[in-house]
Amino acid sequence: MGFNNPRHAAIQAIATTRHKLNHVDFRTTHASELFGVNVFNEEVQRQRLPKPVFKALQKTIKQGAPLDPLIADAVANAMKDWAMEKGATHFTHQFQPMTGATAEKHDSFLTPTNDGRAITEFGGKELIKGEPDASSFPSGGIRATFEARGYTAWDPTSPAYIMEHPNGSTLVIPTAFLSWTGEALDKKTPLLRSMEALSTQAIRILKLFGKNDVHKVFTTVGPEQEYFLIDKNFYMARPDLINAGRTLFGAKPPKGQEMEDQYFGIIPERVLACMADVEFELNKLGVPVKTRHNEVAPSQYEIAPIFEQSNLATDHQNLVMEVMRRVADKYGLAALLHEKPFAGINGSGKHNNWSMATDAGENLLNPGDNPHDNAQFLVFCVAVIRAVAKYSDILRLSIASAHNDHRLGANEAPPAIISIFLGEQLNDIIEQIEKGGAKSTKQGGWFETGVSVLPKLPRDAGDRNRSSPFAFTGNKFEFRAVGGSQNIAGPNTILNAIVAESLDYIASNLEKAVAGGKDLNKAIQELLPGIIRETKKVIYNGDNYIEEWHKEAEKRGLPNLKNTVDTLPVLHKKEIIDLLTKYKVYTERELQSRFHILSENYVKTVNIEGQLMTYMARTSILPAALRYQAEVAQAVNATKAAGVDNSAQAELLKTLTATISEFQKASSALEKSLAHHGDGDAYAHAKHMRDHVLPAMTELRKQGDKLETMVADDLWPLPTYREMLFIR
Repeated sequence: MGFNNPRHAAIQAIATTRHKLNHVDFRTTHASELFGVNVFNEEVQRQRLPKPVFKALQKTIKQGAPLDPLIADAVANAMKDWAMEKGATHFTHQFQPMTGATAEKHDSFLTPTNDGRAITEFGGKELIKGEPDASSFPSGGIRATFEARGYTAWDPTSPAYIMEHPNGSTLVIPTAFLSWTGEALDKKTPLLRSMEALSTQAIRILKLFGKNDVHKVFTTVGPEQEYFLIDKNFYMARPDLINAGRTLFGAKPPKGQEMEDQYFGIIPERVLACMADVEFELNKLGVPVKTRHNEVAPSQYEIAPIFEQSNLATDHQNLVMEVMRRVADKYGLAALLHEKPFAGINGSGKHNNWSMATDAGENLLNPGDNPHDNAQFLVFCVAVIRAVAKYSDILRLSIASAHNDHRLGANEAPPAIISIFLGEQLNDIIEQIEKGGAKSTKQGGWFETGVSVLPKLPRDAGDRNRSSPFAFTGNKFEFRAVGGSQNIAGPNTILNAIVAESLDYIASNLEKAVAGGKDLNKAIQELLPGIIRETKKVIYNGDNYIEEWHKEAEKRGLPNLKNTVDTLPVLHKKEIIDLLTKYKVYTERELQSRFHILSENYVKTVNIEGQLMTYMARTSILPAALRYQAEVAQAVNATKAAGVDNSAQAELLKTLTATISEFQKASSALEKSLAHHGDGDAYAHAKHMRDHVLPAMTELRKQGDKLETMVADDLWPLPTYREMLFIR
């Protein structure tokens, strides 16, 4: 057997390659010594900045005070010296355009002089503002292609860092990205605005509780990243993985995840070495990664950090994805972050663990030992419940994409219906409040293992619910519907904004009651039951996968926006526009632009996948099927000529020929649907993609996957699921 077949060549390369696995060694370099060494963090700032400059900068970072531009030169000079000591030759303003990825333009520290030499320069002007070309980034109509000017603005709340590469290092400065006309062209700016909006409203409530020393409330996030690692040789032999991030063809393997032997299993040696290297690099960048383990699907894994404030957590999450892809390549692996790279097994999400905390470190969603007595916790918790109930449609939109449409509602992901799981303890308290007042808290108790040598274990008062899209998990809410490849800025922006509105509503009612002479606790006891009665429809503690829940959700009036195209019109609703503009998270023009950008992104994504399918059908699958058809036909003729019974071979040829014909018909139908250029805007085209292109893709895949189970193994050109998922 020769290896001109790309699939067999990939298998041969994997079998004969030995990868170096000891790129890093935590035995010689302790993790604690590595953490943050490449970050211009608070300790570095304290050492290198003049004391007044340091204090002013920290006041901006920790309390949200306006940035004093007069300190920029001192900060820039210290930052440059520190970066050059670490081998940096260039700096870049990194920003997060509406592509979903990060973007950067590198500029050298060197400036030529008149005498033919060069000096290093980097001042406050270069630190505070950059000017990349904005014409080629998605703007949704805010900017025309010929209107190129855009600005990056230094975000001091996310520290600069050094990104090392083989030939040196680059100073990376996190920034916002704005149009020349002032609109946000990125994901960071609305996130920062939403954090300020929530902080303002949360402080109003804390003041009612007498906490006048709180200057800032931060939202915090700990995003758990799920991902796949497969051999790079397989990846390179799959055009769909390279260009679409997911397999567009692939028959169900004999074994998938049904044995349940992957989850928390022993991590394969090469994978573990890659994970350790990823953590090594992330430690240097100050990313507080904590957990690693096998996930449910074969070749699927998870990496999870400790909580950070939302803006920094978002920047760090983007770094996690970048570093993971880069480091995987060193080990001959490809990191797949797509929400559904393989059909029929679990996809990848990004569980967004969200909470609120004061600048003194108090977690506002920590219920304490007796939640029923914790009025402050109950106010903030009910505010979140109200927000999700009132604005579940825009929360659903925040995680909508063509990618995530393949994942939501499958057995590893929550459905498209947004509901809240509270758990037994908190649900009981909420029910008590609705009936007139909470008087007790269910306690968890202890586990008796029945084994004398094992310790007694404390039992939580409530279970977890992996099917819920939005679950309370002890001292935070876990938004499980976020997609694996998604920038978490979008979902957190919306979550912050809707909770800000809810806090505003509660604060206004309580302030009015207290100003009228009412006791605060009495005012809370009168306000919360009504809110709970209005919003309890969103609370569901059962199995979100069962069909009965879908029917029940419809009775409750909960929206079931099953795909991105169904969800997009939410951005046109007056109450959503009023909400997001009132708290200055988006302008109306920015919201219009997001509608166009999301519509166009959906169209482009599905179109790329459709074009890829027809390409792979024509150039890979059909040629292999025709070769096998010729072999079978030759065998039929040979057996007939020999005068022996060839009915079985003839039946095989008949079935194979019929399947090939169906495959060609499906391919032609997909090509026809892709060639449709109907009238209308991007949203109209998105509807066409959903209603015509996706069904045509499904039919072509059905026939292609059937051919995979029929064509001779030595002729099939594409790495199969049984190979990609199990050869490690």
